[in-house]
Order: sequence, then C-alpha cells, then structure tokens
Amino acid sequence: MSSLAAEIILLALAWAAVLMVRPWRLLRPYEGQVALATPLLACVVVVTWLWSWPGLAALSLPLRWSAAPLVVLMVGWPLAIPVLTVAGLSTMASTGASFAEAMSLLTWSGVLPATLVLALGFGVRKAFGHHPVAYMLGRAFLVPLVALGSCGLAGVLLGQGMAGATGDLQRVAIALLAMGEAAWTCAIASLLVAYRPQWLATWSDEAYLGRPLRAKAARPRR
Repeated sequence: MSSLAAEIILLALAWAAVLMVRPWRLLRPYEGQVALATPLLACVVVVTWLWSWPGLAALSLPLRWSAAPLVVLMVGWPLAIPVLTVAGLSTMASTGASFAEAMSLLTWSGVLPATLVLALGFGVRKAFGHHPVAYMLGRAFLVPLVALGSCGLAGVLLGQGMAGATGDLQRVAIALLAMGEAAWTCAIASLLVAYRPQWLATWSDEAYLGRPLRAKAARPRR
C-alpha cells in the first residue's frame, strides 16, 4: 500500500468517527449565542494562513507549525478534523502543492497530532482529574509537545519529513518546533482561560474551578 493510500484511509476513518459523534451539535445556540462560532472561524483562517508559509518561504528546511493541538483545545477534536482538512487541502491553491503533498501535510501535521492530543489529553484528565495545573501543564503543554514531537519523528522515519535536512538536523528541528509550538499553545490557552474561557471547548469553569460558567449578577440590596 502506498503512503498516499494509507493517508487517504486515515483521513476517511477520522471523518467517519467525526460524523458518528455529530460535531454540529457543538454549534447549537445556547442562550442565543454560539460560543464556538468565533474560535472555529478563527481557527480556519489562522491555520490556513500558517500552512501556506512553507511554499512562500521556499526554504531548504521548511518550518511549519501544526496548530492542531490548539485547535483541538479550542473547538474539540470533532470540529478540529474539518478545520484541518480545509487548511490542508487549501495548500493546493495557496502553495501550489500537489494532492499527495497536501494529504501528507494534512496527515502528519493535522489528523495524527490532533488525534494523539485527544488520546493523551483524555489520559491526563483520567489520571489527574479536573485540576487547572494538570490542564495547563499537561493538556496545554506536555501533550502538544509529545504529540508534535512523536508525529514529526514518525514522519521522518517513514519518509514524510523535511526535505533537504538529514540526520541530527531533522531531529533538532523537530524538537525545537515541538517545544516552541507547545509553549505557545500553553500561553494562548492560559490567556483564553483567563479572558475567554467560552472559547475553549475542553475547559469549563464549573469543572476546573468549581464555579458556574456564567456568574450571576448580584442583586442590589434594598
């Protein structure tokens, strides 16, 4: 089986799982608002823009941020797969990538890291419960670091890595990219927890902080 056929099968399986859980339920209005509408649109725009960089830069060692871990934290895995699919296929127009190149990017920088973030994040939550520190250091930093690093190394071993780089240079580049993106993912998640917790599908003030999602306004004393 060719690598392209394997990538198409993985994408098809991911979409089958997505359709089974009916992700459009996450976009139903609640109290007249769709909390995930803004982060969903932002993810589509930003990830599509980020993934257009390698073709524009034309570097011998392409530097590409995945953004898949942050997308999973913000909109959840069921909505992350459609977002990453749109971004991956859009590279055929934005960078002139072939269908095979777009599928390789979508698989190794999108679907696999996102799925690994989902699985590892579930493990962190089961092991430590709803603890804010476990969310920040575990799900928002260590999980993205492990997911991006392992998928990057696996891609290199299977011949889907960075063109123009060999040996130690590949491993160093993958490690630095994973650490940098994990740090930024944790930083952005921290800001969202503080100022826009409703933009994180994986966070709940009620669960992690023991308080209602919407603080009720205190009635004035008479």
